[in-house]
Amino acid sequence: MATEAALAFGGNLGDPVAAFAAALIALRRHPAVRLGQLSPVYRTPPWGKIDQPEFLNMAARIETTLTADDLLTLCLELERAGGRERRERWGPRTLDIDILTYGETVIDRPGLQIPHPRIAERAFVLAPLAQILPAKLIGGRTVAALLEAIADETIRRDDAATDRLKRLLAQ
Repeated sequence: MATEAALAFGGNLGDPVAAFAAALIALRRHPAVRLGQLSPVYRTPPWGKIDQPEFLNMAARIETTLTADDLLTLCLELERAGGRERRERWGPRTLDIDILTYGETVIDRPGLQIPHPRIAERAFVLAPLAQILPAKLIGGRTVAALLEAIADETIRRDDAATDRLKRLLAQ
């Protein structure tokens, strides 16, 4: 039986839109994943470590027969294929893929926490997620309500990046 999951994509080095497209195409081709709705791409200021370029962020809804652990392994493989090097926490990156939700499952152990532990404080995650799963409950509140509570005007939709992503995915 397939589980609905939500993934967050982010990047601020190289060509994040191309990295998103490559990862999404790989997900679309994976036999245990069905790629669903995609959010628009958002342009967001850095978080945590602020002396770095702006990020591009988006979210994707998938259905998968992979376990949460196997989905994490796949996401880490896609990050590595996208040139990700883990050098510093919250530092610049070519591609970051986080599992935001995995059905109604709650996992809290080293290396895997679902729902993502800081989702409710990160508008750059909630803004794209609210485009694809606004009614999804996280901690008893909807994604839309969580976003409304921390709305941030510095997080803005990037229509040019969204259009480019659509073109790359259509090739």
